[in-house]
Amino acid sequence: MPAYVALLRAVNVGGNSLPMAALLAMCRSAGFAQVRTYIASGNALFATPLEARKVKQTLESRLAEHLGKPIDVHVRTAAELAAVLSGNPFPHAPPSRTVAVILDEPPPAGALATVRGRRRETLALGTREIHVVYPDGIAASKLVIPAARTGTARNMNTVAGLAALAAAL
Repeated sequence: MPAYVALLRAVNVGGNSLPMAALLAMCRSAGFAQVRTYIASGNALFATPLEARKVKQTLESRLAEHLGKPIDVHVRTAAELAAVLSGNPFPHAPPSRTVAVILDEPPPAGALATVRGRRRETLALGTREIHVVYPDGIAASKLVIPAARTGTARNMNTVAGLAALAAAL
């Protein structure tokens, strides 16, 4: 059975409060096995024979019902998440200040040309993610990445933790 990581967008920020116990229960009631959550930013790990597209649909439907509004879910297999980590083009940057913005589709080729508010940030396109280093911290940044509008960001510490847990499923 494939191991998956579900990364929820904008959970536990901006009024989208979702206790991880509720996410855990949602995943279990969907029939997923070996379910666990990781930190309170909307990360679930589990095994299921379903394909990623069906996992995404299932969780988005349950989240909309639970929260009363749509929540985007980005799904990666354990191997895909490990590839995000190993494909980090900024391995010497502090992992807490380096993020992967996870997307459903590959970023458009001109995605970096539309970036606004850039100061000292460094960006690179990945397979289905955009890598960003925020040397002054993400909170101080004015960076706007239009191609990342529907994505969800996780720093490399989180990606590493999720990748290790997913590999163990």
